[in-house]
Amino acid sequence: MQRLSQSPTEPGFVQDPYPFYARARAAGPLVWWDDYKMPMATTHEAVNTLLRDRRFGREPITPPPVPEHLAPFYAVEAHSMLELEPPRHTRLRGLVLRAFTNRKIQALGPEIAALARRLAERLPAGEVDLLDAFCRPIPVIVIARLLGVPEEMAPDLLRWSNAMVQMYQARRTRAEEEEAASAAAEFAGFLRGYVEARRADPRDDLITRLIAAEEDGEKLSTDELITTCILLLNAGHEATVHTLGNGVKLCLEAGARPGADPAPLVEEILRHDPPLHLFTRTAYEDVTLFGHDFRRGDEVGLLLASAGRDEAVYAEAHRFLPDRTDGPANLAFGAGLHFCVGAPLARLELQAAIPILFETHPRLRLAAPPAYANIYHFHGLERLAVTV
Repeated sequence: MQRLSQSPTEPGFVQDPYPFYARARAAGPLVWWDDYKMPMATTHEAVNTLLRDRRFGREPITPPPVPEHLAPFYAVEAHSMLELEPPRHTRLRGLVLRAFTNRKIQALGPEIAALARRLAERLPAGEVDLLDAFCRPIPVIVIARLLGVPEEMAPDLLRWSNAMVQMYQARRTRAEEEEAASAAAEFAGFLRGYVEARRADPRDDLITRLIAAEEDGEKLSTDELITTCILLLNAGHEATVHTLGNGVKLCLEAGARPGADPAPLVEEILRHDPPLHLFTRTAYEDVTLFGHDFRRGDEVGLLLASAGRDEAVYAEAHRFLPDRTDGPANLAFGAGLHFCVGAPLARLELQAAIPILFETHPRLRLAAPPAYANIYHFHGLERLAVTV
């Protein structure tokens, strides 16, 4: 296995990590990334295999000690199905899917379209940051409405979410850790009161449906319910904002516009420049894959963004082709047991918002070169200045 070095916070990498991924794929399906001190899966085949192999999972074999200043954050994480394995993951995911059904999600389509149109029509003439004016409000308002939380809470939800996801960034500082812990405590405190209110006064919202969800006599505990709501907001909001920003940027640079069916364009955005670039797994037994001997407890990184640019499965993988039909499904939302439960909602938001934006503003153009934020292992813009 070849060893490669690349700081995830180096400015050149932050702006364009894809040359490093190409070098990594050329070195093999698994490479050792010195900066992370673990092997990384680089190809579509390797990433897809490890996502689906039940000999690997998210839950650590020996949980690391939790620093005192991060206790509130990990108190929330302890109940996250994203970080759990069966049987607890199976129970939590099953209960959530009973409340978070595709039928309920699809019914949001007209509401999402109306919100996107309202925001697009309100864009002021001249230069504007599209992230703040369009990309960020859509997912946070949709989640607020879905949960049944007052829409005026959206700024607080956004603030808590932005603070908490700093924990997953390569450059995080002690101050950011403390901010994330404080946000987790505030968010959980708010939701605890809101859940109790919904127990006493059920409504037609996701929190009420999560309270009512039951499988084999099992229900979500209050702590599990709170963490699930936080997960739906944080994971769904962050990924959708980045994908909206990255996607509009790609369209403006390529002169591309959504067709009658926006689905192929959205899938190409997710393949070409996904919002999440790195996810990790832990080996639960000794296993040999792609020529490497994993030992129980070993960690492996999955380079989702590298998989999307794999020349072995996508023709002209480096090019953004809005009407692409070749190649396997992209892995932006993962695969297997931990496939993102919010993927249908994210796709619905993207397929509604991007066409409405360009339909409302056909002459939209970049006002300044877009720059990516230093937030790896996420990949999203820090600003998207456009001229309306």
